[in-house]
This record gives sequence, C-alpha cells and structure tokens, in this order.
Amino acid sequence: MAHPFDETAIKTMKLANRFVRSATWEGLGTTDGFVTPALIDTMSRLAAGGIGLAITGHAYVSQEGQATPWQLGVYTDEQVAGLTELVDVVHDRGGMIAMQLAHAGARAARALSGLEPIGPSPAEYEPGKLCGEMTERDIRRVSAAFGKAAARAKRAGFDAVQIHGAHGYLVSQFFSPFFNKRTDQYGGSVENRARIAEDLIRAIRATVGSEFPVLIKINSEDFLPVGLTVEEMLAIALLLEKWGYDGVEMSGGTFFSGDRVPSRMMKRNTGKTEDVYYESAARLFKERVRIPLILVGGIRTAETAERLVGEGVADYIAMCRPFIREPALINRWRSGDRAPAACISDNGCFKPGFRGNGISCVVEARSERRTASRKAGSSGTRND
Repeated sequence: MAHPFDETAIKTMKLANRFVRSATWEGLGTTDGFVTPALIDTMSRLAAGGIGLAITGHAYVSQEGQATPWQLGVYTDEQVAGLTELVDVVHDRGGMIAMQLAHAGARAARALSGLEPIGPSPAEYEPGKLCGEMTERDIRRVSAAFGKAAARAKRAGFDAVQIHGAHGYLVSQFFSPFFNKRTDQYGGSVENRARIAEDLIRAIRATVGSEFPVLIKINSEDFLPVGLTVEEMLAIALLLEKWGYDGVEMSGGTFFSGDRVPSRMMKRNTGKTEDVYYESAARLFKERVRIPLILVGGIRTAETAERLVGEGVADYIAMCRPFIREPALINRWRSGDRAPAACISDNGCFKPGFRGNGISCVVEARSERRTASRKAGSSGTRND
C-alpha cells in the first residue's frame, strides 16, 4: 500500500516523499520580481523541513501578467542568476523545487505594470478594472512567454515547472465559461476552452525537451453559477494527459466564488480546522485519469495524508498555509510527533505580505509576543 513517506519519481524528478508545498504568493520578491535573500531563506527552511517538493509562488511570465506587489517574476534572462542561487540553496538542503509559471490575465494589476490586463474575453469584473480580449496573436505571444520562462527555470536548475491553471488566473479563465465568452477556437466547448493548455505545453516542450517534468494546477470546479464544473474538469484532465502533462494538482475556486468555496463553507458549517475540500472530485479524477494527482486543500493531519494516499485518492499530498506556520512540519511527523498542523486556516498570514514584509503566521507571532511579555513580567523587567 502506498504511503506518504514513499520515495517516488516524476520523470527525472526523484522525490524523497509524497508531501508537496503548494504554491502561494510569498510577497518576498523585489518590486520588479527578482529573488531576494528573504525568499531564499524561506525556500531553504522549507527544503530543510523535509518536504518532498516545494513549489514557488506564482511567478509571472510577462510583465502585463503581474498580479500582486513583490511577486516573483521569470520574464527576463536577468532573473536567472538569482533563481539559480535560490535553487542551489534548496538542493544543498536536500530538497527539490518546481517553479510555478503564471499570468494573472484579467486579474493583472495595471497599477503595478502600467499595462492593460488581458484575458479570454473583454470584461469589467470589478468596478474600474477593465480587461481587454486577447487576440490569437496575444495568445501566441503569451504561450511563447511561458516557454521562455520554463527555459529560464530549467537553466536555473529547477527540477520541474508547474503552470498555474487554477483560481481564476489566465489559464483558469480560459477553462471557465464564467470568464471565457469567446466564439473562436478558444471558446465554447470544453475542448476549445482547454486549447490554451495544449498551446502552453507545446511551447514549453519546445524549450525544455520531453523529459523535463511539466505539471499543471487546475480547479476541481469554480464554485460559480456558470463556472467550470467537475465533469468539465475531468474532460480537461483527460486532455492534459493526452497532451503530455506529467501531473495535475487539484484545487478549486476563484476570487469571485465567495463563501461557495469549501475552505470557507466547511469551516463555517462544521467549525473544524480539517476538511479535505476536493476529495470527491479527486476520487473521480483517479477513476478516469492515469497521470499523478497532487491534492491540496484542508489537509492538516498525518493520518489524513496516509488515508488519502493509502486509499489511492491522491498520489501526492499538498499543503500551503501549514508550512507558513511550520516549515519543518514533515520532519516533525516523520520523527513520531504526529500532532496536527498548528495552522488554524485563518488567512491572517497574508496581512504582513501586503504590508511589504512577506507572508508569515500572525497567530504564531502573537503567541511569541505573549510569551516574551510573560517572561519579562516574571523577571521584573520594565520596558519604558
């Protein structure tokens, strides 16, 4: 029976275990997307903490695709030196690392790039935030940008790349009928809406070859009234397998899904800190699709990870917020301390990021301040 601490391989990428750090925005790049010492330190601690594979935060492949401030970029050859330093540190700590390649599409920040956001269809999804429709020439240009970005990642020594095709960013927007109103070969049927992923894998394979691992992250569904459904996701997953993707990470929801997203709905309804958000969709995926499945969403205990892998619900177990609080969580579980992850899933970790300090666990910070205050009080120390 498969176990989360099994050694595995995805093509040339050999992994010490089945635990994956799912990508997030760290808020630790420079203003123009270059690597910083703080980002290297974050990824170093994750690698030293025992994670089988760490995936970087979403790195924008072209400047009009930037989503957030201090976001990592991979749009110019000048960024390769810093990325190489990051990879070398991770490898020195015994870790493996993949770069997530991203474009925000309609969610791009004009205020940061000075460029008009583009997406599958023209829209004003939020007041004052206009999105222009991509021409086929735009699609070819952006696909080429993904290919060049993948080549930079390989040159820097990354072990794999992952396309961000979830959460309402550009690729997810093409997949979803909520965003995609096109009537050409990139719109309408689910096969047409998925076509962008075929363009991307071709562009990437042309620059990195056939043996370099290429993964993709997709939504199980959008949790929107007219968004991507589970059945459409399964149809897309079969196409991804046909086109040569080496693995799929399953998540769900968009910026517009609100309380319909399981991470909000389940916690509100049950009060529990652990719910496997997309398990039912993952089971359907494993019945129909052969390429490896990485499952993220609400997993907080070693026992749940063992159950999901042992029952064949997922091939790899991904977490994100727990590693912000505890980068050495996997080593703790391996050592025999199987207490649940300390993360309470409150999303407070992003607040420091938007203040320019990078994401961090504010719950842990409060606890440390209280402990320090109690120690100071018991020793009679005054801080006037």
